[in-house]
Amino acid sequence: MADSKKEASRFNPRNIKIVIITGLSGSGKSTVIKAFEDISYFCIDNLPLPLLTGFLELHKKEMQDVDKIALGVDIRERSFFKEYPEVFRFITKQGYDLEIIFLEATVETLHRRYSQTRRKHPLASKDINLLQAINLEREELRGLKKMATKVIDTTEKSVHQLKALITAYYSSVEPSSLLSIELISFGFKYGVPFEADIVMDVRFLPNPYFVEELRGLTGLDKKIKEWVLRWDLSREFLDDFLNFILKYLPRYIEEGKRYLNIAVGCTGGRHRSVVFIEEIKKALEHHGYKVVTYHRDIDAD
Repeated sequence: MADSKKEASRFNPRNIKIVIITGLSGSGKSTVIKAFEDISYFCIDNLPLPLLTGFLELHKKEMQDVDKIALGVDIRERSFFKEYPEVFRFITKQGYDLEIIFLEATVETLHRRYSQTRRKHPLASKDINLLQAINLEREELRGLKKMATKVIDTTEKSVHQLKALITAYYSSVEPSSLLSIELISFGFKYGVPFEADIVMDVRFLPNPYFVEELRGLTGLDKKIKEWVLRWDLSREFLDDFLNFILKYLPRYIEEGKRYLNIAVGCTGGRHRSVVFIEEIKKALEHHGYKVVTYHRDIDAD
């Protein structure tokens, strides 16, 4: 008990970032919540407002190591319209670093999204059609929009663009660290890895397998690396492939991809492919990417 009181006394709400994600139904709240999850925020979607103060008390006592929180709240909680001004003012008075993101889109866009997905608008009923529900919600949330610290119009934004926008605004890490890369060496004689997103074939390069004193070694041995990279064609290929990868990895990140598997194959998966995977690993780590390697067939023979 004494330890709990001591911890609570050190608790400083100014060090806790709370982002409330709200706005018009159909404007992308679930996408934004997912984007916050990807950048390591503690996320709760559709949290009933009456429980928000209780959650903050729980956080203060049991979750002080969590300093970034994203909460999705909207009109699915029927007390929303009456309680949000008081609840948000309470959070601010407590000293938390609070931001309110309000998402919106044009009436036409929201109508099209609901029509395409066949979802029911939270305010629609037998007496209120979809268009009326959209307009009613927009009017009811006019005051909430004024309270927002950031208003994002998602009318022209794809899911990937919206995620990229949130990442750019709120991520405290380098974009390169958002993508985990697995580099796989393999032998074509054993089949292409099913998990590979990008596959490169290096069987056109000189093969140390045909050098008797090198045949029993692998691409992890210094002699193999030096032999494979002694050829102008090998070094030229490595430079070209690295330039290709480094040019387009940021595009994968912008599209929201979090895992990418790059496979390089030679005949048996012991020599050339292993050398190139190790060289690519060094280059990508130098540029800040998270990389793991898997030499699938290095011991197959």
